[in-house]
Amino acid sequence: MIDLDSVDKTYQMGEVVVQALRGVSCHIEKGEMVAIMGPSGCGKSTLMHIIGCLDVPTSGKYFLDGDEVSKLSDSQLARVRNKKIGFVFQIFNLIPRISALANVELPLLYGNVSNGGQRAREALERVGMGQRATHMPNQLSGGEQQRVAIARALVNNPAIILADEPTGNLDSRSSLEIIAILERLNQEDGITIVVVTHEAEIAARAKRIILLRDGQIINDRLVSSQPEAGT
Repeated sequence: MIDLDSVDKTYQMGEVVVQALRGVSCHIEKGEMVAIMGPSGCGKSTLMHIIGCLDVPTSGKYFLDGDEVSKLSDSQLARVRNKKIGFVFQIFNLIPRISALANVELPLLYGNVSNGGQRAREALERVGMGQRATHMPNQLSGGEQQRVAIARALVNNPAIILADEPTGNLDSRSSLEIIAILERLNQEDGITIVVVTHEAEIAARAKRIILLRDGQIINDRLVSSQPEAGT
């Protein structure tokens, strides 16, 4: 499903060239749940941005469902993102002046979907937030706001959810609740989940851990055993 072949990514920062990724190659199957780990500055977010079609490689190739997306235009990348990918970030990015339901419905408004309200309610139900649909973000806890953000990522029925430090702003209990939701979406709905995290306890809930250092994959291993979802 996700194939990266010798991907490099460099940035020009003034007179300095920063090489964020160096010859990264990996394959992620449909239905996998993968954690990407590594120290700050190792290239985790850059890799996530390329997988999510938010950026393109400087060199190398990226294929999604067999289609090369490395050379797509910005408008083509936007269509791929809208059709196939849902995003969850450390910062919840909810609009404070509208309800949880309205926040979840936003991606559908851009696509002129007629039954957006119903789909948004169903997405909130899937993350256990159906009873909080009319609440404003400031009436919700951090864990509840992240659930709303997951519902927003789900509302377009994506094949892939990319979660960049989704538990970074949460306490331990809320963190485990959020990763349990992602596990359930992976196990019950077959959604491919890719999680960037610096927390070993969160990464251990994935089926596979990819370790980055200095822009390179230095370890790619299966997780031998996993705790039951929700524990």
